Amino acid sequence: MRWLVDLCVRFAGTIATLTLVALALGIWATQSAPLDVFPEFVPSTVDIQTEAPGFTAQQVEQLVTKPIENAVNGSPGLATIRSESIPGLSVITVQFADKIDLYNARQGIAEHLSELGSALPLGVDTPRLSPLTSSTMDLLKIGLVSDKLSPFELRDQADWVMKPALLAVPGVAHVLVFGGAVREIHIEPDLKRMTSYGFTLTELADAARAALALKGAGFVDLAHQRILIQTPVAAPDPSFIAGAVLGVRANTPVTIGDIAKVTESPALRSGDALVMGRPGVMLSLASQYGANTMETTRALEATLAQLIPALKAQGVTVYPALHRPANFVERALGSLEQSLVIAAILILAVLYLFLRDWRSALITFLAIPLSLLAAVAVLERMGLTLNTMTLGGFAVALGVLVDDAIIGIENILRRLGENAKAPQPRSRLAVIRDATLEVRGPVVYATLVVIAVFLPELFSTSVQGKFVGPLALAFILAVLASLGVALTAAPALCALFLKARDHHADFGWIRRIKAWQTGAVARVYGNFRVVVAVLAVLTVIAVASLPFLGGSFMPDFREGHFVMQVSSSTPGTSLDEMLAVGKRISRDVLALP
Repeated sequence: MRWLVDLCVRFAGTIATLTLVALALGIWATQSAPLDVFPEFVPSTVDIQTEAPGFTAQQVEQLVTKPIENAVNGSPGLATIRSESIPGLSVITVQFADKIDLYNARQGIAEHLSELGSALPLGVDTPRLSPLTSSTMDLLKIGLVSDKLSPFELRDQADWVMKPALLAVPGVAHVLVFGGAVREIHIEPDLKRMTSYGFTLTELADAARAALALKGAGFVDLAHQRILIQTPVAAPDPSFIAGAVLGVRANTPVTIGDIAKVTESPALRSGDALVMGRPGVMLSLASQYGANTMETTRALEATLAQLIPALKAQGVTVYPALHRPANFVERALGSLEQSLVIAAILILAVLYLFLRDWRSALITFLAIPLSLLAAVAVLERMGLTLNTMTLGGFAVALGVLVDDAIIGIENILRRLGENAKAPQPRSRLAVIRDATLEVRGPVVYATLVVIAVFLPELFSTSVQGKFVGPLALAFILAVLASLGVALTAAPALCALFLKARDHHADFGWIRRIKAWQTGAVARVYGNFRVVVAVLAVLTVIAVASLPFLGGSFMPDFREGHFVMQVSSSTPGTSLDEMLAVGKRISRDVLALP
């Protein structure tokens, strides 16, 4: 280490230039580093969703969920399988072991599902893998309400205008649409007329299906050309289906409209949406695995800015940020910036107050941006995101970052002052080098002790460890960077800007503090048994109080968003009743100041 310090002092100009380059690279890394709300802490999972219209929960469990579980069981790296069967839907969550490649895992699941074949009952949809999303999933929630458009038309705007445009934005995994009315063509047979004509429900269903089927009409060969024949297929329309021929009775064609009522009606609702207390449509967007939350959100907002004018012209009111997790990231960054500004002012004031030299105070203060930017650059190269936990690690490290530098610089100032008073002053560079080496042991040991406290969280493989691990990593990187600054940049900058005449004498009040501290330390050493006993009692009290502190997986974040879960004491509560409850809650919440 002696050679490193000596090299930095001898080539101080080069080290200062490299320091400026490191600052520039750190600033660039800060601009390009991906931002997210939380780190990826959820274990590698794959969700399999299968729709089974008309099936009860028990039928879904026995006929859909169990065959799929048996099919995917034994996939490489599989850890656990959880399933949920509700009327009409089977949801299976497959969790894999740590450090398994999630894309290969999804491929293995897809291959096992392809082997199901006819194991599922007729009428059950093909099992689908849910899109690969981030741990937090939520990216943006958008609300639509209108007094002019019908529920059909409002839902059409969401499904056919907004959803395709939003899905085209890089970083968006999927868009779920809730509320409004989904168009469906309903065929309601008149059983008496159907019986009189001698038709069955199966024949009616086959005729309706055939009316909308795309059929190839072959081709016509000419002398020098083959022409393909394309049959026109009309869009699903009640009148078109009603006019489809079902069969012939008494030499007269019988159409579907002769024995059934064909109408365009809303699909059966399994949920709905209220936007600002009004019936509307809500779009819930999820982010892709590894996507940059801030960049994706800004791209979505740019796309929305192009869509909103046309929607407003049709009488649609758009709420583009019902839930915007990016606000949390922006607030966290703002809090960190505020903390940095306050810390800068306080640290500069304290440094100048005690060192009484603005050059040494600025050199010491430079340890903060240098260390933080170096840590950000390393995180960016590791492919990690800047999130709430990493920013929290930087905030915790703020008070530690200047310690390494101030110990060395204060010793350099003291040795320079003593050297200036010596009968035969030594070389200024030699004094700076020796003063830095003089305190290198305590600086390194203190840094290693602080790092050791965070190592258990860094290597924890639990969900909590994955969540808190980035905080520990950010803290350790920042502290290691501050150690590097103290041993390289700090002595080099001192060699450039601190002169041989720079020295300082303690103020009277500083001398009194030192005298009081010396006396206090002497009294502690003289009564060390009492001190150890008091510390032991305090330790026992602290350990005994741990069970009463309580705990939670995450702290209460002041995100500005609140999620309210309403549960009914009566199973099977109707959708209309839950909507009425939701309206009352919305009214009360909107009335809050």
